[in-house]
Amino acid sequence: MLQSGRGGLIIIGDGPEVLNICSGGFLLDAAFTPQRLTELAKMDGAIILAGDASRIARANVHLVPNPNVPTVETGTRHRTAERVARSLHVPVIAVSQSRKEIQVYVSDQRHRLEPVSRLLDRSNQALQTLERFRNRLSSVTKTLGALEVEDLVTLRDVIEVLQRSEMVMRIASEINRNLVELGSDGRLVRLQLDELMGGVVDDRRLLVRDYFHEDATFHLEEAMEALSDLDDEALFDEAVLTKALHLAASVSDLDETLESRGYRFLAKVPRLSDDQVELLVQAFETLPRLLRATPADIESIDGLDGVRAQALKDALARLAESSILDRYDS
Repeated sequence: MLQSGRGGLIIIGDGPEVLNICSGGFLLDAAFTPQRLTELAKMDGAIILAGDASRIARANVHLVPNPNVPTVETGTRHRTAERVARSLHVPVIAVSQSRKEIQVYVSDQRHRLEPVSRLLDRSNQALQTLERFRNRLSSVTKTLGALEVEDLVTLRDVIEVLQRSEMVMRIASEINRNLVELGSDGRLVRLQLDELMGGVVDDRRLLVRDYFHEDATFHLEEAMEALSDLDDEALFDEAVLTKALHLAASVSDLDETLESRGYRFLAKVPRLSDDQVELLVQAFETLPRLLRATPADIESIDGLDGVRAQALKDALARLAESSILDRYDS
């Protein structure tokens, strides 16, 4: 519509509440296509789509929303769009021919759609930033893995990895918001994003699970939510982050030693079920104890006979050696 030099008002939803504010126009009930939408925009009235936008329900409709609903817009079309969205809580799209822009209204929210070229430029810049942060996250994660094996982890080490992983998540979230607007034009951006984010979400969750202190009112989901709710300033405040996630008894001693429970380490062992991981963590409590355990100790876990216990012990030894080598090679 915008490229053809036309404006328009589009409501996504044809329920009774929408029909009650419609006057005039005509019933169409035709399958939605971009071409039909563009042709119907030649008329001055609003276009009503079905709730799933699969069909064009009505066209050339005059809207009469509640005039008492507050609006900050000045143009007639945009004032109508905001009032309809605020009062009926349906998505409304206003296409402005004069301002060459598209505004989307949903309830009290308003969002201006950016041109595809600008969104792609912004997304590609964000991908470059994400790649740098992802590389740094990989580096500090390898270091933490080696320190866990050597039983030398401090609160400072854990905080650094948490900060890096959360920043990677936030950059990816910004790119995802662009992808919503880009639609099919963002396919290549999405492929690059999926490649860069491989394993980050799971590692972040396992890392929190390894080190946070659980109690009757503070579980893993609360810890993950607390991490996501921190603003950027609080995220890089070690004391605030430590307190929010219940990482240590003291929020001031960054050199306090910590011991991993081993969830993140055990996730690298092939063919080890979640139930077996949980039993191992409960039995040995910390990763250093698990690494010092003998095959006979491991065999006491349900589902792990002598052969599987020895195989697990060998796998843990290989992973421990690999973690240390990765640290010094990097």
